[in-house]
Amino acid sequence: MRRVLSVGALAAVVGLLATGPAWLGEARMRDLVEFFTLLVLAQMWNLLAGYAGLVSIGQQAFVGIGAYAFYVFADKASVQPFVAVALAGLVAAALALPTAAIAFRLRGGYFAIGTWVIAEVFHLLAINWSYVGGGDGVTILSAAGIDRDVRSEGTYFWALGIGVASVLGSYLLLRTRVGLALTAMRDDDTAARSLGVGVLRTRIVVWVVAALGCGLAGAVIYLNLLRIQPDAAFDVQWSAYMIFIVVIGGIGTIEGPIIGTLVFFTLQQELSNYGAWYLILVGCVAVVAAVWLRGGIWGTLQRHVDLRLFPVQRRLATKPR
Repeated sequence: MRRVLSVGALAAVVGLLATGPAWLGEARMRDLVEFFTLLVLAQMWNLLAGYAGLVSIGQQAFVGIGAYAFYVFADKASVQPFVAVALAGLVAAALALPTAAIAFRLRGGYFAIGTWVIAEVFHLLAINWSYVGGGDGVTILSAAGIDRDVRSEGTYFWALGIGVASVLGSYLLLRTRVGLALTAMRDDDTAARSLGVGVLRTRIVVWVVAALGCGLAGAVIYLNLLRIQPDAAFDVQWSAYMIFIVVIGGIGTIEGPIIGTLVFFTLQQELSNYGAWYLILVGCVAVVAAVWLRGGIWGTLQRHVDLRLFPVQRRLATKPR
């Protein structure tokens, strides 16, 4: 019964959000686009670190790749901008394969630093490639030429779609054998390998899925903003946002990034006018959560209330005697 109520409530929320353009103003829709893209980024980082044990601080590489691929398809290749968003995500996923060949040679802290270095390489390529505007950045003229209301609604639905897909996709993935392999690898990859888990193959799958999500998010972010600056698109701050959200909400859960995104987005909206104090206060919240909220907000809640909106745990079924 509890499961039915949870599914019904979630479906009602998604249904209400799907009618957003009918009752939300343009400013609120832009805010929700930002919220949904942050949710996607957080879910993708949670897949990597929370379930696969791959702590990356270079996921901004795929945000930037998605942004620039979107520009190339939309402005250079004259692809309809809403279609170009999907193609940009596929480009990010394709480029994840050669980066995996480099990053997966590293372990632990070296892996984390290596992913940041890879992101910086893509950043430098964008700055020095005049075809995509170089260091001056570019304005996405094809998207700017779309009727404002049409672009606003289309961007909103793209953001809502990838936000819902990131949650449901993560849930469905973790309910498969790949999900079992991910958690086994996170706990002990050597033991998982000895039990027949294809560790490298599974890591590549989750790495590509995370790149796809980040690439789509990057394309939607800049469909919303209409101008790409390489320093902003490849800013390590994107990874900082992901880490903050997941740590606050609860790493290794699907519900955690949702709660973390709500908390981070609220803090961002309420404190952004305080300048440098905004970053200090956000940092203090992260420290408090890491030290005193073991497992984040959702983990703390679960220790007091037996509530699971997206249960991915397996339980051993025993035959009654």
